[in-house]
Amino acid sequence: MTTNKTELATFAGGCFWCMVKPFDEMPGIEKVISGYTGGNISNPTYEDIKKGTTGHYEAVQIEFNPELFPYEKLLELYWPQIDPTDDGGQFFDRGSQYRTAIFYHNEEQRELAEKTKQELEASGRYKTPIVTEIKPATPFYEAEEYHQKFYKKNPEKYKQERQESGRDAHIKEYWGEEYTK
Repeated sequence: MTTNKTELATFAGGCFWCMVKPFDEMPGIEKVISGYTGGNISNPTYEDIKKGTTGHYEAVQIEFNPELFPYEKLLELYWPQIDPTDDGGQFFDRGSQYRTAIFYHNEEQRELAEKTKQELEASGRYKTPIVTEIKPATPFYEAEEYHQKFYKKNPEKYKQERQESGRDAHIKEYWGEEYTK
């Protein structure tokens, strides 16, 4: 028997447009929201974030039922979506707002995030150090409506962005074709 108890997970992985689809519409995932977190101003706008001076990351916040979709499975989906060795942004999106980070909401999430980061580092999959930070969750600010579920609203532009950015090529090279869908 499952409960309706949900938890939050927050991941920064570069452009948030590309971070929604891998998690969206999976059994046990209630919603995925694009937004901003980790910075030093309240209620930032996309225009604020683009300047790269707020300290905020573009991120996704996922509401999930851990009995149907455990946090570990979220981490298994997260790591292949990013280049965890790049601390200057992700793919062709450069700047502090495009860095990667896992924002944990409780001690169990922190421990699991640290464990999977160490496992990835030890795997030898990447030849350079894993720089993705694991940080306590901070206030999350929902992005403007036109950013929500961008992959559904603008499927051709979304596909073009993923391809031109180098994200899909990176994922295919390091993780395999099945993670680019």
